[in-house]
Amino acid sequence: MEAGIEAIQGRGNAYDFGLKQAEELKQTALFQRHMKRRKKSIRRYTTDFLETKSWVRSLTPLLWEELNGLADGLNWRIEDVIHEYGGYQQSWIKSGCSAMMKSGIYARNYDYHPKTYDGRFVLWQPEEGYAHIGFAQRIIGRMDGMNEHGLAVGYHFVNRVSPEDGFICCSIARLVLDSCRNIEEAVEVLTELPHRHSFNYSLADASGSSAVVEGSAKGTSLLKDHGDVCTNHFRSPGKSAENRHRTEESEARLHRLSALLEQNPDRREMFSMLNDLSFNIAKTDYKNWSGTIHTAVYDTVNQHVLAGIGVNAKPVSISFKNWLKGERFIVKKLRGKITHLEDSQHLRADTARIR
Repeated sequence: MEAGIEAIQGRGNAYDFGLKQAEELKQTALFQRHMKRRKKSIRRYTTDFLETKSWVRSLTPLLWEELNGLADGLNWRIEDVIHEYGGYQQSWIKSGCSAMMKSGIYARNYDYHPKTYDGRFVLWQPEEGYAHIGFAQRIIGRMDGMNEHGLAVGYHFVNRVSPEDGFICCSIARLVLDSCRNIEEAVEVLTELPHRHSFNYSLADASGSSAVVEGSAKGTSLLKDHGDVCTNHFRSPGKSAENRHRTEESEARLHRLSALLEQNPDRREMFSMLNDLSFNIAKTDYKNWSGTIHTAVYDTVNQHVLAGIGVNAKPVSISFKNWLKGERFIVKKLRGKITHLEDSQHLRADTARIR
């Protein structure tokens, strides 16, 4: 099944960018699903508005402006926008993602179910603050991305038992991209933020450093011997008790990633290793919430991105460096194939009107 992920560009005023996203969002099937879900989500969880506002405004005031633009564009109260899209105290469903980090290259698969996928790839350069590029989730959140300082981040589901008040993974990734210049700053923010569920956060920066932070409602741990690879289980002795009962698949995938990284691949080879089914990392198990929807390779040193949709994809080559200088990004849609799942057609329907 052909699938298309919309490429969205924005520069300048954060409030106007929120307003623009709201106007475009209202024209999509994705928003209609969000509206149908509202009755359930209102009953399912609550949001501490003042707590969320305090965290967002302290870390990235421009994101707060964007959220206000989104609220005005949707004709919603800001409290409702925070509840639906702010990412504080929200449930999450299992997924499986893989990452490799090498000499400033951050390569990662996002494995999930297409019916919950936003289908939006965003390049954002505010008047002030940090520009970034990456795949969006829950409108303001990011599944993975890289900012103008060369910091790249992505998340990996570990467990959702015993959730407590806190932010979900995609909002945490956005807060990191907006407020941190390097791994040291990112680790500090990841340690301070309240986490709703258990996730790994893999990181790389332009210094060539990499890190894995194990975060949960019980606290965070910086994994010392991460081997430049990350999957879906905690490895620190003090955090491993929080893992799911079965971690065999995640552990086996971790070993495969380590073996592949020993081959000293360049960024295109890393894309192939994660995306080509012959390497046994990418997946097509979409019905069980674990199929590869996108693969992204962020070169934090050269500010370059390779991005592909589905498995065995032909990646789009993106110079974020040139875009930051004002060059126009001419790609309107990232195209690929989501195989073995009829529901993938929604990716076309949901995103067809976003430009």
